[in-house]
Amino acid sequence: MTVQLYCPLCSSRRLALQGIALSLVFPSATLPVALAREGVDVGGNSAFSSLVPADTVERSAAQQYAQLLQQAAAQHALGGKDHPQVRRLRAIASRIIPFATGWNPRASSWRWEVNLIGSKQINAFCMPGGKIAFYSGILDQLKLTDAEIAIVMGHEMAHALREHARARMGKNAATGIGAGLLGQVLGLGNLGQTVTNYGAQLLTLRFSRSDESDADLVGMELAARAGFDPRAGVTLWQKMAVANRGAPPQWLSTHPSGSTRISDIERNLPKVTPLYERARRS
Repeated sequence: MTVQLYCPLCSSRRLALQGIALSLVFPSATLPVALAREGVDVGGNSAFSSLVPADTVERSAAQQYAQLLQQAAAQHALGGKDHPQVRRLRAIASRIIPFATGWNPRASSWRWEVNLIGSKQINAFCMPGGKIAFYSGILDQLKLTDAEIAIVMGHEMAHALREHARARMGKNAATGIGAGLLGQVLGLGNLGQTVTNYGAQLLTLRFSRSDESDADLVGMELAARAGFDPRAGVTLWQKMAVANRGAPPQWLSTHPSGSTRISDIERNLPKVTPLYERARRS
């Protein structure tokens, strides 16, 4: 079986709805050298994100998310609040979300949502502003454990927290409208229309390999802080590798290969395992 996705865990193609309903930095120190934070090191958010207003992107995402849920509900493919998998997803999210503000202070004001859509797609995403959706295919076909779900969810949340969509929209705006309009983008002119045009691509936005690697590590840290075993990142990508047999080689894709992702995760496990052990004891 070959699974084709824009992002193995992220943006969706057209809906293929079917079946029954499934809807630190540390405190300022007086030491001459700043203390390193615990966890993974992925640097700061892209400077391109500053070219696009965050609230504009988040409003666009909320609108698209609402439309997606309406379409799913119309096709009886939206999991209800009492569906076992919906309750499971929301319980896992409730443990991870409190740690989101460590990566993006705006997350404290986001109206988080988690929903399940009935589809064979092996997919999930989190849009800017905290709008999360899982497709039933990723749960059913990969037989995910709670820890593996947490890794997936953390990965998707990381894209939103690290503002990867906003950064790519900013980059597109800076490179696509010409040098003559760049000054307008930076403050005065036709930015609203530019964002509207790019905002329509949020559900099908491709992330770069660096974005994907970034999200893998941040997501693993989020899961660990919430008390989910970060080693589940390895078993998750082993399952994904089986599901994606026949996928193009890494150099033909915008996404790292499964073996590369597993290697990166294993190399960073010592950075997040103490966070997991501490959370498990608390």
